[in-house]
Amino acid sequence: MAIVYTCRHCGNEIGKLEQKVIDTSMLGLDQLTAKEKEEMITYRNNGDVHIHAICENCEEALGHHPNYHELDFFIQ
Repeated sequence: MAIVYTCRHCGNEIGKLEQKVIDTSMLGLDQLTAKEKEEMITYRNNGDVHIHAICENCEEALGHHPNYHELDFFIQ
């Protein structure tokens, strides 16, 4: 089982945690609302958990271009 973080904008893998047992509260996932969990977390058949976050490059681009926040995807 792995937790895989990918950027929701560019699709690049940000990081991966490979653990047999993972306490989701240590990752802060228990702090998310039900809607945020639905939007950010997907579960795979093999037991992997994929979390859609934002990478440093896309975060920087959003900082320079705040109007990008209006878009679902700003990288084509």
